[in-house]
Amino acid sequence: CLLLVRPPHSTTRQLNMKTAILAATLASAAAFAPAPTGPKTTAMNSVWDSYVGGQDFKGGEWKWDPLKLSETYEPLVPFFREAELRHGRTAMLAVVGFIATDFVRLPGEAFSFESIPTTVGAHDALTGTALQQVAMWIGVFDTIVTAPAIAATMKGERDAGDFGIKGPKNDPDGSKMKRKQVSELLNGRLAMMAVGGIATQSVLTGHGFPYL
Repeated sequence: CLLLVRPPHSTTRQLNMKTAILAATLASAAAFAPAPTGPKTTAMNSVWDSYVGGQDFKGGEWKWDPLKLSETYEPLVPFFREAELRHGRTAMLAVVGFIATDFVRLPGEAFSFESIPTTVGAHDALTGTALQQVAMWIGVFDTIVTAPAIAATMKGERDAGDFGIKGPKNDPDGSKMKRKQVSELLNGRLAMMAVGGIATQSVLTGHGFPYL
């Protein structure tokens, strides 16, 4: 048989005291432990605090970064914003150009509706002529303007997308300018989706506006 021996009262008391002291020590150490918010979360929060655009079309908060680029490539965030603005502005122009050229064309046989029935057909029809000039002038602009602008942005000497155009008048607190910046971003994001849809529909259907 097993003989169970109860420890003396003094021994039990000492064990209880040691347990209490250990628990108190761990509790005090936990009080001074760092908060669970790591550097990655802090990096993401700082991005949304420093840049406008963390909202949806209804004005609600929408801090969308599923690939965690603002955390993984934090030093490149200014370039990401520059690229977003550049692509958004280009897409807004592209949407207008896609629709307008289904109704109005430049003078000349090469640009007529008989030569190019739909806007999307201009890519193949003009690759060897006008589009070469367009590509050349885009390259010149990027070399003279875009590249130095991005370099200045990465050095902190220039805000992303800022080409020196003055903002709204009578805007002492900058609220009007902020609304304009948010509007540009949201419209640019919509335009990037829209121009992809327009091009896809136009190719699939072979029709111009409304691409049905």
